[in-house]
Amino acid sequence: MTQTLHNTASKKPDGLPARTRWAILAVILAADVLDLLDATITNVAAPTITADLGGGPALVQWLGAAYALALGVLLVPGGRLGDKYGRRRMFLIGLAGFVAASLACGLAPTPATLVAARLIQGAFGALVIPQGFGILGATWPRDQIGKAFALFGPAMGLSAVGGPVLAGFLVDADLAGLGWRPMFLINLLLGGAALLAAARLLPRDTGDRSVSVDGPGSALLAGAMLGVLGGLIDGSANAWTSRPLTLLLLGVAAFAAFCHRQRTAAHPLIEPSLLRNRGFAAGLTLGIAAFAATSGLLYVISLFLQQDLGRTPADTALGLIPLTLGIVIASIACHGLIHTYGRRLAVTGLLILLAGCVWLLLQIHNTGSHTTSWQLLTPLVILGIGMGTCFGTIYDLTIGDIAPSEAGSASGSLNAVQQLANAMGAATVTTVYFHSNGEWSLLAVTAAVAACLPLAALLPRTPQKEGHH
Repeated sequence: MTQTLHNTASKKPDGLPARTRWAILAVILAADVLDLLDATITNVAAPTITADLGGGPALVQWLGAAYALALGVLLVPGGRLGDKYGRRRMFLIGLAGFVAASLACGLAPTPATLVAARLIQGAFGALVIPQGFGILGATWPRDQIGKAFALFGPAMGLSAVGGPVLAGFLVDADLAGLGWRPMFLINLLLGGAALLAAARLLPRDTGDRSVSVDGPGSALLAGAMLGVLGGLIDGSANAWTSRPLTLLLLGVAAFAAFCHRQRTAAHPLIEPSLLRNRGFAAGLTLGIAAFAATSGLLYVISLFLQQDLGRTPADTALGLIPLTLGIVIASIACHGLIHTYGRRLAVTGLLILLAGCVWLLLQIHNTGSHTTSWQLLTPLVILGIGMGTCFGTIYDLTIGDIAPSEAGSASGSLNAVQQLANAMGAATVTTVYFHSNGEWSLLAVTAAVAACLPLAALLPRTPQKEGHH
């Protein structure tokens, strides 16, 4: 949730009938589902896309990283643009742009145009996602809004399972001889329907022109991430010449400028007081490491199944179902346990995740390209349970001792950092994979997860009580 929710949750709904409120919820859920589907579909389809367009390992790395990078950089500014110019307006602009970018993805003739379209798709997604919670906060009665928010977990869980499965079957179906392209073109139907419904249902709001948006800070962060990712991917895909090294240096310089901007700007992207909070700073750092490791892990498993074991995209998607079911089950179970076990639950999740990484690493070391689906079943389930235990738990604990006035900035920052970590993880771990093998990349993920354990000890002991913020 971004700052939008915090700013609007206290506003009274405008007396909309229940049927209209549920219809608005359906539109918001549909937009979030589309976002998650498009964030995960390239995990399975990347080898097929590169076989068709070329681009090699660099395209595989950029397919997921480009979308997550644009989404992460622009999530917080996207929320503030909704506050400034109206959430309905930004939601409609974002969804229309997302659909248009999906068309560009589906028609992309070259690797460069596809990566550019993915960046644009993520940028427009960052306009859509932050508005949803604010719109719900303004249209649902406070005593009933919990029912609306309770549907997001299951919907996102099913999307996490359904995204790769849908992509795998669409690629294998080769509809009209279009290969991988229908997995993007289907957004014309799904996103177009959501756009028409949103235009009809979402209430008008004027926004507040006094809200500030830190454009220079966002631009510096975007430059930093593009420089670092561009240098990393270019150097690993080609050679470590002056070009990737220059990109890395420019990225580091832009990040230094971004940090300076955060200390001096009147309205920075991250409230400075948050970074002085030990628990929040530890959780933010832990989140970067954990989300980067798991994002890279998901990509590597998909690549291993297709390139080392020779699975089709559909078979690969089905092979990932045990992992995603583990995530969904653990996420639901931990929601009721976190207030009892607090920080111990996060440590337990990391230990389970570490055990899954070690089990999978040993399995692949012993059986290599002869590994069967049954041999992968148990470690994948364990990995899913570990991920599901960590994800929401780390998020809730990180904001465990922040002030209520900081809740909006904290939530937006965590969501943005998660997406940026996904981009970095996908690029970094796949770099190791393409320059060695699945074992070394799994070893890198295992080391990253182990490094998270000391940070978990710095988290607040318990999350905030429900309703505190």
